[in-house]
Amino acid sequence: MDRSRSESRRQQQRSQAAAEGKSPNPLAQTLLPLVLDLGVPLGSYYLLRSGFGLSEVAALGWSSVVPALRTVWGLVRGAGVNGLALVILVVNVVGLALSAMTGDPRLMLAKDSGVSSVVGISMIVSVYLGKPLMTAGLKPFVTKGKAERSAAWDRLMAGSVPFRRAERRFSLIWGTVLVVECVARVIGAYTVPVHTMVWLGSVLAVVAILLAMVLAGGSCAEPMERMVNAEAERAAGHEDDAAGADATAVEPSAVTAAPVASVASAAPVVTAAPAVTAATGR
Repeated sequence: MDRSRSESRRQQQRSQAAAEGKSPNPLAQTLLPLVLDLGVPLGSYYLLRSGFGLSEVAALGWSSVVPALRTVWGLVRGAGVNGLALVILVVNVVGLALSAMTGDPRLMLAKDSGVSSVVGISMIVSVYLGKPLMTAGLKPFVTKGKAERSAAWDRLMAGSVPFRRAERRFSLIWGTVLVVECVARVIGAYTVPVHTMVWLGSVLAVVAILLAMVLAGGSCAEPMERMVNAEAERAAGHEDDAAGADATAVEPSAVTAAPVASVASAAPVVTAAPAVTAATGR
């Protein structure tokens, strides 16, 4: 019975794993807005510059409207104020205002790197404050939204130093890569031709994202996922052992009860025998 229960649990875990393979990647969903903020402005710039003949400043300014509106919509739709989104919006607005006043397209390009620097520095600071920003996207990716895996995550966070170290390192890697990308884009904004830096800046941002995903995923997310798997399996094994111990504790009581019943049923036969012999003797 215990063996069949364990096999049933394993089959359930395999079916859950198969279903998880079809579920969306939480980390990819977290990074999707950042990709949109790169692709939409890039396409808009070249459409406005080449298709409509706008100046570089005007094309850069109008191409930044969509990401700004998306950030505003996120603030309005969300419950409460997202501090990081608000900072990004402020950086965009200030950069657009300065670029409009000075008429310098290079300053507008440098403004985009300011967004990366704000995000990267915020991630690094959050690590030292004990609240890594990337954990919001990392935990759903590792736990796959399963209650037993979330419980394993919580136990590891409470008792595993290597697990906590990997969690902090994940955000630290992302923050460092974004800050380096920011420095590269600032240098390019003032040394590379504007029309070249528009697409080159997007290429640098995409490369930075891919690099951070590879570095942080291989050194942090994958080991953390293995630790969560092991912890969840260990907890499931303890539950199976506890169920087996309960079943074993119930069975001896049924065995010992049987002789008592047989003795009780046999007692009248033993006491009735002398009465029969006595009657025969008379």
